[in-house]
Amino acid sequence: MADSGETVAPRRRRAVWIAVVLAVVLVAAALTAWVLRPAGAPASAPSATASPMATSTPTPTPTPTPTPTGFPANTAAYDVTALPQVNVFAVIPELPVDDDALGAFTGDEAVAKGIGAPVFADPLGAPVAYLPSEFPYHGTTVPVVERQQNWVKVLLTGRHAVPSHGNPAQVSGWLRTQDVVLSRSDVYVDVSISHRAIDIVRKGVRERIANDFAWGRSDTPTPLGRAFIMTRAVAPEFAYTRGHPIIYLSVQSPTLDGFNGADVAITAFHYHDWHSGQISNGCIRLTPEPIAKLAELPFGTPVYVRP
Repeated sequence: MADSGETVAPRRRRAVWIAVVLAVVLVAAALTAWVLRPAGAPASAPSATASPMATSTPTPTPTPTPTPTGFPANTAAYDVTALPQVNVFAVIPELPVDDDALGAFTGDEAVAKGIGAPVFADPLGAPVAYLPSEFPYHGTTVPVVERQQNWVKVLLTGRHAVPSHGNPAQVSGWLRTQDVVLSRSDVYVDVSISHRAIDIVRKGVRERIANDFAWGRSDTPTPLGRAFIMTRAVAPEFAYTRGHPIIYLSVQSPTLDGFNGADVAITAFHYHDWHSGQISNGCIRLTPEPIAKLAELPFGTPVYVRP
């Protein structure tokens, strides 16, 4: 029995020593791994946890508000009846003459709302006249030569001055868009004195209606530049027209204060037996065929008279 006890005790001691040695080895290995880990590496890797990716809704870019173009709006109320009326007989020095005699038209036409629209020489100032919506001799449908958001610049009838007292050239003015009805026009008349040619131009397509005509003498010249058809009428009292219509323009003679007893000297297309060369008092004389074609055009139709 003594031999058995002595055999078991050494075995137990060896097992204890083996366990101690293994523990030392494991601790040493752990210390070695810690020392040799890469710099900046985490002491322990966190376990990966799946998380849903956040979805971002893009912020919509707001549509910028358009910047107003041209002169600022004017919403003031005016008593137009207290202002001079723009018409063929009017002489209004405050109205400026057209500053671009052969400039382009926009293709727009304006007609005043209500009784009429105030007319401004300067959109930053007060109105100097008013354009009636109706007038017996018309001239109330006016072509636009510049269009802005709040304003349109138009040609007008009447005069800045009579020739003996100032500049009688084609006059213009500004209207507020709130005061007018705008419409589109796709036709104009092109007159070339040097070529003795007259074209009606529709949507860019030219129709030659005259290859000869009469125009103003040197002392009563035909006014050059841009204008528009004011009105038309058959005037039996003017026997030289032979009953053909007269197509009146918005411009008047650059040299005559009045004509034939009237205090106006309106330029017009009309028939005359003598209808060739530089012989007229300023009007453009034509044969019946082109007169008939011009008489079909609406009021406000732009007209160019070129040298």
